[in-house]
Amino acid sequence: MPVLARLVEEAGIPTVVVTMMPDTAAKYELPRILGVPFPFGHAFGAPNDIEMQREVSEAAIGLLTDESAAKVRKDLEHLEWPQDDRTAYKDWQPSEPSPIVGYNANRRDKLEEKNKDQ
Repeated sequence: MPVLARLVEEAGIPTVVVTMMPDTAAKYELPRILGVPFPFGHAFGAPNDIEMQREVSEAAIGLLTDESAAKVRKDLEHLEWPQDDRTAYKDWQPSEPSPIVGYNANRRDKLEEKNKDQ
């Protein structure tokens, strides 16, 4: 995402990167970064939580309209996900693993069994 944002910016179109990893985004020196404390896949907030989604959207638009800073980062640390992190990340995962994830999980299990026997 940061590379795409930089290319769009170079074309003269302002961007805001809304990210769960603002420290990583900052390393790419992007002009506008909005950090959110949410699980992956939910950058604008919890499903059906209109107030939370509106707050994130308005903060992103606010960064676009603030011409006072060439590079600005804002973190919305006060927002809270409605579940604990462990449950939220578990719920984000699909019920069936992708083929590569399934393959790697089986491979890891076999290696752990082999190491346990030694």
